[in-house]
Amino acid sequence: MIEFLNNIDTQVFLFFNGIHFAYLDKLMPLITAKFTWVPMYATILFVLFKGYSWKQGLALLLGIVLAITLADQICATFIRPVVERMRPSNIDNPLSPFVHIVNGYRGGRYGFPSCHAANSFALAAIVSLIVRYRRCTLFIFGWAALNSYSRIYLGVHYPGDLICGAIIGMACGAFCYYVTCYFAGIRRRAKDYTPMSVIYATEAGPLLAPVLGLKIVNIRISDVFTAAGYATILTLATVALFL
Repeated sequence: MIEFLNNIDTQVFLFFNGIHFAYLDKLMPLITAKFTWVPMYATILFVLFKGYSWKQGLALLLGIVLAITLADQICATFIRPVVERMRPSNIDNPLSPFVHIVNGYRGGRYGFPSCHAANSFALAAIVSLIVRYRRCTLFIFGWAALNSYSRIYLGVHYPGDLICGAIIGMACGAFCYYVTCYFAGIRRRAKDYTPMSVIYATEAGPLLAPVLGLKIVNIRISDVFTAAGYATILTLATVALFL
């Protein structure tokens, strides 16, 4: 049974890894990089401290850090040394000659489960529980899936590595969220609306707004986070064109 699943995992990996283009060879390393998403991470702080009191926001921030750390350590410290499944890109893996490698990057020796997937889906799970807004949830899980797919494209993870990592990550994210809420006494969701009409609040004043055709717009706090994420993706896609 294990051999059967491993064969399927390998075939699915070779199919998706085999779909590669020069443009994606430039984009995927940017997608998978650790510091690429700093602007998006920064807006998570905005969501936490705008939607909650500073004490609750700090507690949830610690919960996020704990979720990612827990997911990462479960995968890297406890499971990988026991399973010892070589990455497809590992030079000692008989599959490696058939793997599309980008910029010589092969990762570490073992890859099951994927820490990238675990960390990404841990963040996605806890953020979706904090915000509880469909648009934000769809974006953050789509982001986690894109981040995970980049690992297949780069040849450093099988799909099975990513699926197991994602399951571990989501479990850690949900666990840390509810534990944090319990100990921090958080009984409500974030205040998700805030007036963000910068133009309306200018020196022209509200009296001139109707004349100028302006109106106040209430934007969800979570929309700021989602917009920052999409802006980061668009920036990466543009930068990759000129590399």
